[in-house]
Amino acid sequence: MSHLLFAILSLFSFSALLEAQWKLRENVYVIESEWNNEAPAKRVELTCNTSNETLPVYWEKDSELKGTGKTLIAEVKEFPDAGNYTCLTADTHEIVSYDFFLITKIDSNGQMIRSILKSFDEPNKTFLKCEAKNYSGIFICSWMTENESPNVKFTIRSLKGPQGDIICSSPVAHTDASVTEYTAQCQKESYCPFAEEHEPIEMFLEVIDEVEYENYTSSFFIRDIIKPDPPQCQYVATNGTVTWTYPRTWSTPKSYFPLTFRVKVESTKKGNSQVSGTDEQSIKIPAAGPKRKISVQARDRYYNSSWSEWSSLCR
Repeated sequence: MSHLLFAILSLFSFSALLEAQWKLRENVYVIESEWNNEAPAKRVELTCNTSNETLPVYWEKDSELKGTGKTLIAEVKEFPDAGNYTCLTADTHEIVSYDFFLITKIDSNGQMIRSILKSFDEPNKTFLKCEAKNYSGIFICSWMTENESPNVKFTIRSLKGPQGDIICSSPVAHTDASVTEYTAQCQKESYCPFAEEHEPIEMFLEVIDEVEYENYTSSFFIRDIIKPDPPQCQYVATNGTVTWTYPRTWSTPKSYFPLTFRVKVESTKKGNSQVSGTDEQSIKIPAAGPKRKISVQARDRYYNSSWSEWSSLCR
């Protein structure tokens, strides 16, 4: 009976060790750590990658001796517990293998606690935002951090992997005050602007800040993330008419990809504004005094996409 009990306990212990971590890539593992003082540390088993069973080896982390022998049981709870665990030979101190552990914070329900990125001022706390200027299949994905850190690394790709047919550029940082916005241009290579979309694009963003790991996802159809560039407009004072042209970046032909427009007239003296809608590319503004500011924005005429930003002043 005692042997059977020992076997059951050993099997349970091995199962717990397996559930404590998941492989991110070769030699890199993510530990899900419940982020409260009462939760125990996760126990993970490390095995030195050597076929020589008699080779004397030892384990180090940050030049600190962690144990000897081919296997090591490490307890990982806080960020100082994560990092690189290296197996070295006892006689020559050569590196045999290593395991790098990252920590992702989870709550008591097993849900990932995300704190590295700053959310956009949109509904549902959007952390990964993607927008397209047209129906070419090219789109821009953006995310933000409170402060730029050289230690934060980002990887953005299709959730479907290579089968997703999505390629993305390396992220580019744009720092403004205390916020840094990162953007990456992505393209669905097999996208046809004239065909109806049947499957959404699913983007996956991995964020690693030294030893902290988080991930974010965004699922969308191109038609749902369309946001045209602003039109180019001008005001003709002789007849009080505002005219504008389609954005140069918008899809063609215009007959297949028509836009609708809004014209805003602001009175700097009274502090009020008036907005008019039209499908045409001109509108007459009655009694548009010299102190009125006029601008135009555009949106897909047949689909409820986002409005563009307001154009530069038409005069």
